[in-house]
Amino acid sequence: MRTQSPLRAAVVALTLLVTTGITTAITTGVAAPAYAGTTSMTFVDITASDGVVLKANVIESTSPGRHPAVVFPSSWGLNDLEYLAQAQAMASAGYTVLSYTPRGWWSSGGQIDTAGPKDIRDVSTVIDWLLAHTSADPAHIGMGGVSYGAGISLIASGNDARIRAVAALSGWSDLAASLYGDQTRRQQAPALLQGTAMLLGRTSPEFDTVISDFWNYRNVPGVLAFAGVRSAKTYLAGINANQPAILMANAFGDSVFPPNQLVDFYGSLSTPKRLEFSPGDHAIPELTGIAGLDNAVWTSARRWFDHYLAGAANGIDTEAPIVLRPNGGGAAEAYASWAAVSTSTTRYGLGEVHWWDGTGDLGGTPSTGWSRFTWTDLGTSADGGVVLISNGLTALTGQPPTAWLPGVDRGHAGVWISSSLGSTLKIRGIPTVHLRITPSASNGTLIAYVYDVDGLGTGSLLTHAPISWHGASAGSPLTLDLRLPATAWNVPAGHKLALVVDGHDPLYLDDNGALANVSFSGSAWLDLPRR
Repeated sequence: MRTQSPLRAAVVALTLLVTTGITTAITTGVAAPAYAGTTSMTFVDITASDGVVLKANVIESTSPGRHPAVVFPSSWGLNDLEYLAQAQAMASAGYTVLSYTPRGWWSSGGQIDTAGPKDIRDVSTVIDWLLAHTSADPAHIGMGGVSYGAGISLIASGNDARIRAVAALSGWSDLAASLYGDQTRRQQAPALLQGTAMLLGRTSPEFDTVISDFWNYRNVPGVLAFAGVRSAKTYLAGINANQPAILMANAFGDSVFPPNQLVDFYGSLSTPKRLEFSPGDHAIPELTGIAGLDNAVWTSARRWFDHYLAGAANGIDTEAPIVLRPNGGGAAEAYASWAAVSTSTTRYGLGEVHWWDGTGDLGGTPSTGWSRFTWTDLGTSADGGVVLISNGLTALTGQPPTAWLPGVDRGHAGVWISSSLGSTLKIRGIPTVHLRITPSASNGTLIAYVYDVDGLGTGSLLTHAPISWHGASAGSPLTLDLRLPATAWNVPAGHKLALVVDGHDPLYLDDNGALANVSFSGSAWLDLPRR
C-alpha cells in the first residue's frame, strides 16, 4: 500500500500557493467604496456561545424598512472579505449581507471545526446577531457560499428553520464519499484541508487525529464518523422538515467533492430545489463571480435569492431545475428531473483482448470465455491529470486531460476501444462500469477511465473513478460495479470510445502492493447514458 508522501507534499504546496494567491487578490479590494444606496462596509465581532469571537462584515441597503438578508460563511482558508463584490452588489439591490470568517481561521477565534457542531451553532448565533443589529427581515434569511461556506450552509439549513434559501456552490453533501468513495482514499480533499489549515488556521486535536488516521489508514470507522457528522445527508430529515429552497451548483470535474453525491442528495430533497453542473474543477465555475465579473453560476444564485427571499417573479421557480453546461462548450441544457437527463443507455461490451496489440474490442454484446492478465502495481500514461489544475483548465480552454491511447502500457492496463462512431454520441448522466476480475491479493484498487479518442489516437478524458476491494479471496473471481462521475459530453462522429483500467493514479491512494495483478474476464461492460 503506497503512502505517496512526495505527491502529498506537492499537493499541500500547490494548495498553499493557490490559496495565498486568491486571498491576496481578494484583500486587494478592501478599500472599495460602497455602492450608492448602501452602507459602507462595517467590520463587527460576533461572540459565539462558547466565547469564541467571529470576525464579520456587514453591508446593507439604506432603503427604509426591513430587508431580505444573506449570510456568507467564507471558504476553507479564506476570510470574510471573500464575498465583497457579491455583497456590495446585493446590498445595492436591497439586501442586508453579512459575511463572516468561521472559527479557527484568520482573525476569528477558536479552532477549526470542519463544519462540525460548533460551526453549525455559530450559524444560529450569527443569525441572532444579524436580526438584533441590522435591518434584516427575520422571515427572509438566506445562506450561501463556496466550498466550506456551501457545506456549512447546507447543514445549517437542517438545524435552523429561519434559513429560507440556500445557494451552495462547489459544496458537498457526503464528506465520507469525498474521502473514501468506493472504498478508495482520495488525496485532494484531505491535502487541501490540511495544507491550508497549516498556513491560515488553527487545527483542533480532533482534526489532527482524524487527518493522521486518514493518512495512516487506521481507525477508518472513526474517520467516517467524523465525516458523517459533517455531511448534509445526515441532516436530510431536518432539511426536508424546514423546507428551505436549495440551489446546488458544482463542477463535473470537481476533484474534492465529486458530483454524484449531489445527484443522490438532490433526489432525496423534498424542498424547492435546483441542481447545476458546469465544466471545471473545485470552485472554478464560480470563481470569476467572486471577483464581481459576469458569471452564470452567481447569476443563478442571485436569481434564487431574489425569488425566494425578495419575492421577485423571475421565473426561476418554474424553470426546469436541472441545468447542465456541457464540457467542450455549447448552450446550457435544462431538464425537468435527473431521470430526464438521458433518454437511453447504450451498453458497450468488453471483448477479448487481442494478442497482437493488447487491445480489446469495446461494443456490442459482452462476450465470455476470455481472460487478460494485467499487472496493477504501476501506473500508466492514463491518469486523471494534475490536481485542481487539469480540470480547472478544462473550464477555461475546453481541453480535458489527455492520453495517447497507443502509448498506454498494455502490460499494466486493460484497454478496450470501440469502432468509429457513425454519428455524434451525446453522453448525459452517470456512466457505469461492470468488471469481472480475479485479483492476486485480498486488497486492491483499479481506476477506470473513459476517453473520447480522435483519429490520431489522442484520448480526451470524459470521466474516471477508482474502486477498491478489501478482504476478498485472492485468486477467486470478483465482480466490481463502479459509478463514474456524472458528465455531459458530445463525442463527435468519426471518433472512438476507449475504456482503460489500470491500478494506479497519482490522484488516489491505492491498495495495490508490489507485484499486484488481476485477470480481467467476461462478462463485463461499460454503460453510457445518452440522449
